[in-house]
Amino acid sequence: MPHHLTRADRVDEQQIRALPKAEVHVHLEGTFALIDLLTLARENGVALPGPAATLFDIATHDEFEAPEVSTGGGSGAGSAGLSGFLRFLDWQCGLVRTADQAARVAYAFAARQSSSGVRYSDVIVNPTHWNRWVGRELALMDALAGGFDAASQDGLCEVNIAYSLLRSQSRAHAEDVVRDLVARAPRRVVALSVDGDEKATGRTGEKFRDAFALAASAGLRRTVHAGESSGPEGVWDALDLLQAERIDHGVRAIEDPALIERLIADGVSLGVCPRSNVTLGIYPDWASHPLPRLVEAGVAVTLNTDDPAPLGSSLESDWAVTAATFGFDLPQMAVFAAQSIEASFADDDIKSRLRHELAAHGAVAPA
Repeated sequence: MPHHLTRADRVDEQQIRALPKAEVHVHLEGTFALIDLLTLARENGVALPGPAATLFDIATHDEFEAPEVSTGGGSGAGSAGLSGFLRFLDWQCGLVRTADQAARVAYAFAARQSSSGVRYSDVIVNPTHWNRWVGRELALMDALAGGFDAASQDGLCEVNIAYSLLRSQSRAHAEDVVRDLVARAPRRVVALSVDGDEKATGRTGEKFRDAFALAASAGLRRTVHAGESSGPEGVWDALDLLQAERIDHGVRAIEDPALIERLIADGVSLGVCPRSNVTLGIYPDWASHPLPRLVEAGVAVTLNTDDPAPLGSSLESDWAVTAATFGFDLPQMAVFAAQSIEASFADDDIKSRLRHELAAHGAVAPA
């Protein structure tokens, strides 16, 4: 892997946008643009938590407090940096109060993905943040699906949903959620996820084992946040207890050679988000991030944004910084694009089309 690129080798954002790719670790809650928040706040008569021009600057502050008390949100307390961020997500999702507003948010997400060259996304949605939809979670899924349907009809990025549990939810609640998903099969919900602050809640794999087993038996795919604010043990639990097919983050796996071997042997990919890890304090800077060591070890890695709007980024920007920091050239970035397609929960037809589209770009031969 090259670490010293010539000027001709350097990868710019335009080249990255041109690569057909998927994004598999991105939260819908973290993609509201500033104009979305201003419009929704105005429509609902809700005060902003600070000046509009610096709204996202406060999103990663641990002391963030919403100006309006949410009802039913579930982020709770967390580790420094992350807890304020989760409260910000609760506040902004609380601005979405009608089906039309939810559909608009979904459509805008697909449009933004398309502008980054993303052809397919598994977007994570955790209904506990959407506090105006308590008891109507599947109605929220239906409203979001309507927005994604409209985007697809307009030729924008194809989007499916990974319905996410929150780590602090109870075992019984998680199982009720999955039974409801299985019974009602909401459109575009293709996977079960779990997210939230690992460090604050401790190990939760055993608690959610039965919920994920039910999801697996019903044909739902499984992706699990692990190996972020806690160590590699969360990744082991995701594999052994939750039948995870994909790990969101997983970067702390680098601390355990046996876990690296397990990931490679099982073909489990890591949905890595370098900017998020640095901004939220998992690593002190980009140069300290273990991404190149994971790649060199042979782990399948995808590059993702996590929560791009409050983190002030885009997929092409994060890919460009990754390339510049670690010396990845365009062929290596095309490998990340190919791995994103394979790691996605897209159906076989979409994957085949994207493989051929990437091959036509001159980067990777179709499988």
